[in-house]
Amino acid sequence: MRVAFRADASIQIGTGHVMRCLTLADALRLRGHTCTFVCRDHPGNLVELIAQKGFEVRSLSLPVPVVPDLKDDAPLAHADWLGVSWQQDAEQTMGVLAGEHFEWLVVDHYALDVRWERWVASIANQVMAIDDLADRPHGCHLLLDQNLGRQSGDYAHWVPEGCLSLIGPRYALLRPEFAELRAQSLERRQGFSLKRILVTLGGVDRDNITGQVLEALAQSRLPNEAVLDVVMGASAPALDAVRKQVETLPFRVSVSVNVTDMAERMCLADLCIGAAGSTSWERCCLGLPTILVVLAGNQESGARALDEAGAARVIGCADGLGESLPDLVDKLSLSGELVDMADKAAAVTDGTGTSLVVDAMLRLSGGVQ
Repeated sequence: MRVAFRADASIQIGTGHVMRCLTLADALRLRGHTCTFVCRDHPGNLVELIAQKGFEVRSLSLPVPVVPDLKDDAPLAHADWLGVSWQQDAEQTMGVLAGEHFEWLVVDHYALDVRWERWVASIANQVMAIDDLADRPHGCHLLLDQNLGRQSGDYAHWVPEGCLSLIGPRYALLRPEFAELRAQSLERRQGFSLKRILVTLGGVDRDNITGQVLEALAQSRLPNEAVLDVVMGASAPALDAVRKQVETLPFRVSVSVNVTDMAERMCLADLCIGAAGSTSWERCCLGLPTILVVLAGNQESGARALDEAGAARVIGCADGLGESLPDLVDKLSLSGELVDMADKAAAVTDGTGTSLVVDAMLRLSGGVQ
C-alpha cells in the first residue's frame, strides 16, 4: 500500500515529528509498503535527510503568496508553526500529490486539525493523526498519542466516533535497534555507577541549553575521569560554540552530530541529561535514568508523568540549571537512586510499539498491500 506523511521540521518546531514519522515509514517499508513525505522548506528542515533514507519528498515552498480573504476564525495554539494558513497548506499539499491516491495519510503537525484533514481527505482512504496535545479536533480513522499519563478519554471529544485510539508509550514509535539492545542495556544497569553521561537536548536546541548544561556540570563534583557524550543536530545554531566550550571543561567530552547509533550510546550511558519529548521513550526502553530538561510547554505533562513514575527527574530551564543541576547530579551519583530509576524507566515501554502501530494500520485497511 501507499502511505503519505505530512510533517515538518524547523528551528522552531524541532526534529521530533519528522523523526518519529521516519521510524514509522521505515517499518512500513520493511513490510513492503511505499511512503512519500510532504514537508515545508522551513529553515532547519530535514528534507535532505528524508531523501537520503530513500523516501520520496514533495517540498512545500516558503514563502507563499498571502491570500487576504483566508481568515482563520479559530486559530490553533501552534498555528504559526505552519508558516502559512492551513487552507494554503492544504491546497499546496493537494497540489504536490495531484493525481495520486494513498491508502493512508499520516499527519503529525500541531498546526493542523480536522479542517485540514477533511480538506485533503480525498487523496487517501484513511487518515492517521499523531498527536501529543489533545487540544484540537481531528478527522481521523486512527489516532496515536504515545505519551505516559495520557488516557483515551482525553480524546473523547476530539476524534470521530469509531476512531481507533492508540494511547500510551506501549505504542511509542521506536526504531528496532532499541528493542534489540534492551536486554543488554538492562543487564548492565544492575549495580552500576555514574561514569558516563549522555547529553542530548534535541536536534535543534535553538537556545543552546546544551551549553548551559555543560557549564553547570563543570560546577558539579563529577570525577575528572567522567566522560560526557554530547549529541547535537547539524542544524543546531550553537554547534560551533559548544565545540569551543568543551575544550575548557575538566573532563573528557565528545561532540557528535546527526548520529545513527543513538541506541548504542544510550546503552553505554549511566545517565542522560536530555530534552523531554519523543526520545524519552527510547531512554525508557533501554532503562536509561534521565534528568529531563523541559524546553517547551507541550513537554510538561509528559515529563511530569515520567517523574511521578520514578523513571526520570525533571528540571525546567526556568529553575536555573546552574544552581539546580549540579546538586541533582551529585545526589544521583551518591544515592544509589540510579538503579531504581532504571528499573522504573524500563517498565514504561518495551520498544515494540512501532510494530503494533503498523499492525493497526494494516488491520484497519483490511490487509491492503
